[in-house]
Amino acid sequence: MNKVICGDSIIEIKKIEDDSVHLILSDIPYGISYDQWDVLHDNKNSGLLGSSPAQKKSSIFKKRGKPLNGWSEADKKISIEYYDWCCRWAPDWYRVLKPGASCFIFAGRRYAHRCIAAMEDAGFIFKDMISWEKEQAAHRAQNISVVLEKRGDSENAKKWIGWKVGNLRPLFEPILWFMKPYPIGKTLTDNVLKFEVGAYNERFLKDFPLENKGIEVCSNIIKCKTNKDDRGLHPNQKPIALMEFLIGLTTIENQIVLDPFCGCGSTLVAAKNMNRQFIGIEREEKYVEIIKKRFL
Repeated sequence: MNKVICGDSIIEIKKIEDDSVHLILSDIPYGISYDQWDVLHDNKNSGLLGSSPAQKKSSIFKKRGKPLNGWSEADKKISIEYYDWCCRWAPDWYRVLKPGASCFIFAGRRYAHRCIAAMEDAGFIFKDMISWEKEQAAHRAQNISVVLEKRGDSENAKKWIGWKVGNLRPLFEPILWFMKPYPIGKTLTDNVLKFEVGAYNERFLKDFPLENKGIEVCSNIIKCKTNKDDRGLHPNQKPIALMEFLIGLTTIENQIVLDPFCGCGSTLVAAKNMNRQFIGIEREEKYVEIIKKRFL
């Protein structure tokens, strides 16, 4: 069963059988124009993803995104267009999962609500939002006083000392937890006995070597450190230990884990480590090659 498919996820997932997958775990594009593959709206500004002189010197923020207010009236539709994009694949995610099966989505803070709405419209139950607390996060928040000083407005620069343009440091990232409904008239216990999904493994929380994996769990708040294997293969790489945790929480050995946007394959590596079968779909050939090398 273990396989990686190179292709468009929205097309390739249609080839997967109904009710055949025990868990979907995926870090989907956030729709915030991080890179070309993350531009999921009708962009009409050639400046997007360009670089300013300051950005070319930056070690983190090398490309220009849209400001929160956008550049035009059309940019106000970005959130709606992201919802429309989610609606293109959500029904097939629903179709391939077994009744009662879980689906974990890393969806980003800005448009997570649009993903939730699309998943609910496809039939999913929005079960919970898990907080993944990162040990560090890239942050850019420009000092207004510095901007005003450059403009030669020293009076206002003094007035606005300490004020910044941007957000607080983004140490929290939501993990959306959905469930495919189980048959009406049956209990969740009945579903577990028939399909072997639907519950979570509390014993796993006690047996999993959390401290050795760099994980700290407080109910639905998870702190997870990254290590050298969690960096350098993809700009948005997620910790393998975090993926192992989510897989172990909701599945048993030899069950099938699907990642429709598998990037550099961290979900697949975690599935193999946990003795699960996996299916990965990735559009970019360069990342498919990276995945293959990770399994050599």
